[in-house]
Amino acid sequence: MKFLADAMLGKLARWLRMLGHDVVYSVDFDDAELLELAKTEERVLLTRDLELYKRAIIKGLDAYYVEGKTGPEWLAEVAKRYSLQLEIDMDKSHCPICNTKLVAAPKEQLKNELEKNTYTYYDKFWKCPNCGQIYWQGAHWKQITATLSQVQQKRRCL
Repeated sequence: MKFLADAMLGKLARWLRMLGHDVVYSVDFDDAELLELAKTEERVLLTRDLELYKRAIIKGLDAYYVEGKTGPEWLAEVAKRYSLQLEIDMDKSHCPICNTKLVAAPKEQLKNELEKNTYTYYDKFWKCPNCGQIYWQGAHWKQITATLSQVQQKRRCL
């Protein structure tokens, strides 16, 4: 799915990107730009701004008003509403920073860009061809998995 997140939903945008969704996000868009982008690019507008949501609906746009108070609650709401899978497949993920689709990167090509321990202990890497950020399933992966489990539980309760 293609989404457009307003300035209040940066954390949600990053999570959706990691889950493999194309999400346009910028703190620089004003309401008129958000509405125009949603229309011209046929994106679902995700917003915490009730007035913006109402304007989008009046214009016939696909929009969702995100009500939760935390990032995991936001993700649970959106996942339930749009029947999204809550599993990260790195080969389908988009860069959480710039939204470009990640590509698998051979370890040997990254030797000069990685810390020694990262290079030694991990074998699978992905790199953003746009911003150059490198990703791997390191120690932080347990927290990512725990958060997705929490989101899955919250989703069931909605």
